[in-house]
Amino acid sequence: MSYDDRYDASLDLLRRLDPKDISKNLNDICTLIQNDSQAEAGENEDLTQDLLSSVDIPLKVAKCKESGKDYLCCDYNRDGDSYRSPWSNKYYPTVTTDEAPPYPSNILRQLELKANESFDIYRDLYYDGAGASSVYLWDTAEEETEEEDSLSAGFAGVVLFKKETEDNSGKWDSIHVFEVIPEGTTSATYKLTSSVILDLQNSSKGSLSLSGNLTRQIESSQHLSLDGGVNLETAHLINLGTLIEKSESNVRNLLQEVYFDKLKNIMLRDLRSVGDLNSQQLDKSKQSELIKGLQGL
Repeated sequence: MSYDDRYDASLDLLRRLDPKDISKNLNDICTLIQNDSQAEAGENEDLTQDLLSSVDIPLKVAKCKESGKDYLCCDYNRDGDSYRSPWSNKYYPTVTTDEAPPYPSNILRQLELKANESFDIYRDLYYDGAGASSVYLWDTAEEETEEEDSLSAGFAGVVLFKKETEDNSGKWDSIHVFEVIPEGTTSATYKLTSSVILDLQNSSKGSLSLSGNLTRQIESSQHLSLDGGVNLETAHLINLGTLIEKSESNVRNLLQEVYFDKLKNIMLRDLRSVGDLNSQQLDKSKQSELIKGLQGL
């Protein structure tokens, strides 16, 4: 089986398995790939890395030892088994390899700090003061440029949000990967790929669960308004914040329409004549609990 066939088969298998166990399923598939003795040398490692970077899994929360703040772990701030904190710019646990782990350039690091502060305020407003957020940036220029001009060559990054309900019945993970492509000095093109992983469990009135993920893309050319003392970094943050706000709103509405409206139709129309009145009321109660779980995120 060729490399592409193995890659496609792995993704197809993941799509058919229970989405709430996506992390375990991905690890199991990667273990099978690593144990495949018929593949060419190095192919198993490359395939594993490609799968880990292309499949979205629920985010993990870690605590920065230097700042004491929580940060989110994903493939974009990972080096081996270590993850970089956006607050201290340090990897935990400390990277012990001879090769230096990746860091953003100095000017991108300053923008990264501003972005984390800005989106932490966004999280506080839109997630009712709960959850965690993290922003990671990296350079996209193929050749090294002067530090002062690095933003003019474009950059990329990821904005992460995670929230869980107090009773652990609802989990929401947002992953927004973006690329900024300058178009002259007054405008830029923003390419945004947003993925939301939703997991709702109703354990109080029977074993009803709803899990899945949704991915949408937005590409938009925006004007860089530098009036009133607004600098280039702030202009990029304003445009990115507007796009991410729009994308999250669209995805949330789609989740409401695709998952909950369909669930309501199944329970109240297709199953209406199957059980007695008490069963119908119980089904309706389960659906209401799941909707409340989404509203609580």
